[in-house]
Amino acid sequence: MSHKAGFVNIVGSPNVGKSTLMNQLVGEKLSIVTSKAQTTRHRIHGIVNEEDYQIVFSDTPGVVNAAYKLHEAMMSYVESSFKDADILLFITDIYESEMNHVATLERIQKLNIPVLVIINKVDLVADQAQVTARMNFWQEKLPKAEIIPVSALHGFNKEWVWDRLLELLPESPPYFDKEELSDRPVRFFVSEMVREKIFLFCDKEVPYSCQVEVDTYLDEEKIIKIRAVIVVERDSQKGIIIGKGGAMLKKIGREARKDIENFVGKQVFLETFVKVDKDWRASEVKLKKYGY
Repeated sequence: MSHKAGFVNIVGSPNVGKSTLMNQLVGEKLSIVTSKAQTTRHRIHGIVNEEDYQIVFSDTPGVVNAAYKLHEAMMSYVESSFKDADILLFITDIYESEMNHVATLERIQKLNIPVLVIINKVDLVADQAQVTARMNFWQEKLPKAEIIPVSALHGFNKEWVWDRLLELLPESPPYFDKEELSDRPVRFFVSEMVREKIFLFCDKEVPYSCQVEVDTYLDEEKIIKIRAVIVVERDSQKGIIIGKGGAMLKKIGREARKDIENFVGKQVFLETFVKVDKDWRASEVKLKKYGY
């Protein structure tokens, strides 16, 4: 029996639903999903295995114009996604009239691999003519691409996307062990789940200034004990995350623990702490320390 395998890399502007779509396709919550932009900072590989194929999905940070050293590091992940892709999923949404990063669009136009343009959030408009207009717009911008309207949130046209990916996947042996779901360690996903709650519960610039480090992860017989440190840039941000009487930090920890328990399938004891590392996003040394 022939075997197919390949890298399906996902790119697009912030907040168009890239992570939601990948989670739908992979079937597990691997990328954090919130209504705020720039929640995905790394490339995340989610792996789908069947007997005759393996798809390695790579979600990337939303394409931005670099304002911090952190943004530059994030954009390097986007750049690398063009180099190792077998298929590119370019995610836009029904409201995006023009991609905000022209250089990235120009790179996509020059690619010699299959490109699927996924127009997300079509469930939010009642007028089919608006969907058709968006499809025609992107077909003109990317004439070699295939345009597919979807609702990642509701799974609308997920099967269409999935069928096309399987058709376009090249013949190849698997790249990863067939038992793997992702090439990221569990600690990474724990930190992402804590960071997602910061995005959900904290306003303004605070979530964008946070990094979550898992200091300890002890998998005991009946419980997993985790110590997570939330790193911020300012004392004022530390105060916001802790909240009055520690209420916000308790809320973040409580809600993150529920997601972690669902993910690992076991009872979890989660301790959360906050520390200040001044201007860490602007320091190349500190960015490397935190894995960027």
